[in-house]
Amino acid sequence: MTPTPVTPQPNPGAGITQFQECTSLGGVCQTAACGGVIVHNKCGPGLPTCCTPKKLQAAAPTSAACKAKKGTCQTSASCKGNVVRGLCSGPSTITCCVPKAQPPKPQPPKPQPPKPQPPKPSQPASGSSLSSSQLVRCMPGLTTAKANQALPYINKAQSEANINTCLRLSAWLAQLGHESGSLKWMEELASGQEYEGRRDLGNTHPGDGKRYKGRGPIQLTGRANYAAAGKALGLDLVNNPTTVASYSVGFRTSAWFWTTHGLNSYADKRDFNTITRRINGGTNGAADRNSRYATCKKVLGC
Repeated sequence: MTPTPVTPQPNPGAGITQFQECTSLGGVCQTAACGGVIVHNKCGPGLPTCCTPKKLQAAAPTSAACKAKKGTCQTSASCKGNVVRGLCSGPSTITCCVPKAQPPKPQPPKPQPPKPQPPKPSQPASGSSLSSSQLVRCMPGLTTAKANQALPYINKAQSEANINTCLRLSAWLAQLGHESGSLKWMEELASGQEYEGRRDLGNTHPGDGKRYKGRGPIQLTGRANYAAAGKALGLDLVNNPTTVASYSVGFRTSAWFWTTHGLNSYADKRDFNTITRRINGGTNGAADRNSRYATCKKVLGC
């Protein structure tokens, strides 16, 4: 339909014919820059365009049908979304403007529960060597001075016997600490007479009971054990049994006993009770041994 001209009104574009289709929208046909909303095909053929005020966007009430689509009634030119026609009253330029659907925001990945890690093997304590401070804390009642004296021999012996992990060292020190009273006794307090004639210990000669009584931090006992340990370590312990009470020999014989009885394997499995039975023949002093074991593990970090 051809737009119907109306009586010209003063406007920025002097001499430009005004059309009813534009003025009914509150607009003005002009060629100058429009500060409102341009509506096309309302000012007849040629260059003039219908410039409507910005408030026209909200001039038409939003119908229920448009609201149902979550839109608003406004000019199609001002719509920044999707234009749906036939849902709003008023001029044909008034359409239902429906916001464009926004793509869903990417959701941050849900935190995954940490994967269970395999247990780490027991690590060497202090690079396979014990410190004086650790030794004092592992053996309650041990003085720092005595710990410093014993430490070089302890580290040498544990190295020879591959007592080189936290669990092995904790078990070894706990048993040595119990048997020696935290290195207070390097020789059995009793005379050893009770071992006289004990063939299971190899005491077949008169006086063997006293001669080969318990010595060293693990209380090496009996002629047979003195002979076997001496042979393994290259020492004549049968003729020099009292040397086992020294730090230089005592810790080595303790490590020898530990190795020959396969106690590292039980330490690796945390089977401390079996270690106690292999050393003691029973479970004498189990409470003190277990307490020392727990303390050493805490000090050494296992």
